[in-house]
Amino acid sequence: MKITDVEAIFLRLPQVKEQCDSGQDALIVKVSTDAGITGIGEVDSAPLGVKGVIDGPYSHSIACGLRQMLIGEDPLQTEYLWHKMYHQNIYAGRRGIGLHAMSGIDIALWDIKGKALGQPIWKLLGGGFHSRLRAYASSLFGATPTETGERARRFRDQGFTAVKFGWHPMGHDEHTDIALVREARQGLGDPIDLMIDAGLVWDAKTAIQRARAFCQYSIFWLEEPLQPDNYEGYRRLSEATEVRIAAGEQESERRSFLQLMDQGKIDIVQVDLTRCGGFTEAMKIASLAQDRGLPVVNHGFTTYINVAAALHFLNAISNSFIVEFVAEEGTTLRDQITQQRIVARDGFLDIPTAPGLGVELNERSIQEYRVF
Repeated sequence: MKITDVEAIFLRLPQVKEQCDSGQDALIVKVSTDAGITGIGEVDSAPLGVKGVIDGPYSHSIACGLRQMLIGEDPLQTEYLWHKMYHQNIYAGRRGIGLHAMSGIDIALWDIKGKALGQPIWKLLGGGFHSRLRAYASSLFGATPTETGERARRFRDQGFTAVKFGWHPMGHDEHTDIALVREARQGLGDPIDLMIDAGLVWDAKTAIQRARAFCQYSIFWLEEPLQPDNYEGYRRLSEATEVRIAAGEQESERRSFLQLMDQGKIDIVQVDLTRCGGFTEAMKIASLAQDRGLPVVNHGFTTYINVAAALHFLNAISNSFIVEFVAEEGTTLRDQITQQRIVARDGFLDIPTAPGLGVELNERSIQEYRVF
């Protein structure tokens, strides 16, 4: 079996709001083979930048478009192809958008491998730790603390036992920050876990102050309060508070995660399969976290391709315990571009059992929202 094409598909809603919601556009990767098996992946990044990394022509031996170097290769050689993509595009591929592009391709290659061998990806990765995973409802904050409390009550009534709120208007001022968390907790009630995603808004001292203030509302973790390169700030924060500190969605490949774990001293390692290098690299990151006694969770605020990939990954590692599940309300691409919809039941997600990822594209919606 040989790869015949690698396609980067840019999708976008007609109207995109200025908010941190990755469901408004998408970069889907489709890898085709001469055996008629097609794999799909996704990248949560700057879509056209990723498309350029994939579609770009050969420049020289360490700066080459990913599509060109993969044509004619065996898609089952996932480890070999990961290293080929990394080294033959090392000018752009060491961190950031180059790794993001590799991530979508790697997910698609594992989808092909699962379909070719008739097995779900988690089984090929050697997993089987869960039959289902507890999900936390992941949402942006409401525009006001009161609206946040109303959202919290809706998620509670839907059966979720854990809920995360994040981003704007967190970081506006101390009063608003505390009010947002207070209203979220009151809306959820005591038995439900509450996570807070600050959205990169504070310096270390402010983050320490907020973490201490939030303790009275029993938050389960505080996520990404600092800029991602502020490893020293993360260390100071982690050592100054009993609140668990979570981070990792901004990182790509294992070396950057090592800095976050060893220098930043975080407590929860967040891995996004669509950014970190796909399954091939995520498994290495999870092993490094396990060596340090750290739990791993996914990050995923995009489509069901990302959710499915996360379920396979988390079921393949022993240090997983919960899965992010987007509950953001409103029109997104999430419910339209795959044939399958992943649904939370009583606050849990079932582990996929179909070969590969277990989701397929809705080609009608792909054509409706396709830009390039």
